[in-house]
Amino acid sequence: MASADKPILSTSSLSLTLGETRILNGVDLAIAQNQKVGVIGPNGSGKTTLFNCLSGFHYPSGGQIFFKDRDITKLSPPKRSKLGLGRLFQNFGIFKEMTVLENIVVALESKLPPSFFPWSEQEKKNRARAMDYLAEVNLESKAKDKAGSLSGGQLRLLEISRLLAFGADFYLLDEPTAGVSPKMKGEIEKALRKLQDLNATVLIIEHDINFIQRLCDRVVVLDVGKVVLDGTPDSVRQDPRLQEVYFGNETAEWKS
Repeated sequence: MASADKPILSTSSLSLTLGETRILNGVDLAIAQNQKVGVIGPNGSGKTTLFNCLSGFHYPSGGQIFFKDRDITKLSPPKRSKLGLGRLFQNFGIFKEMTVLENIVVALESKLPPSFFPWSEQEKKNRARAMDYLAEVNLESKAKDKAGSLSGGQLRLLEISRLLAFGADFYLLDEPTAGVSPKMKGEIEKALRKLQDLNATVLIIEHDINFIQRLCDRVVVLDVGKVVLDGTPDSVRQDPRLQEVYFGNETAEWKS
């Protein structure tokens, strides 16, 4: 990151200890506005825990988190969300008993200010906008279906559509392609590019380096709770230390 770029999110000596286990160990990050940053590392390296700290689901044992020049270290998840932090979870965080359309309407209603329109008229407007967001990820034909009836890949697309509707400034995406078919991975990649089109800042955990290379302009490598590499996708991929981090670990898809 160029020194002239003011970070939208940064951490200083971020650490987390659970019981006797140190999970994060002095993580320093500075992420500029509009950057697309991939976070990689072997299982147990602290990736999801870092996301939990950034989004407020874990409070760190030490260090600070700043977002838009504000110390958010002790803010609750809802307060961080209101500031513009949106998150896609590794385990689907949608309302499965609601319809696909209703899931998007809920996201819209969480951001819209009070309206002078009659309730029925406002609902029509919200539903029309929700259909537009579903069309962005090719789910409009599923609008009336229960969200719980969708496939794993379709649930991911629905979550991305919700994030689009929510309109955050900074997105935390935890393994968006985990457990989906290669074809659906392509659909998810297309949907994530919609977030890029919004000039939002994105921090994404992903095991597939090819996927990261296509979507991100920067890669951060975590190991045992520390940042061990930080650079462009090409420079990180060619660094011999990367192989040391992943030696004997078969969870990452390192493909030439």
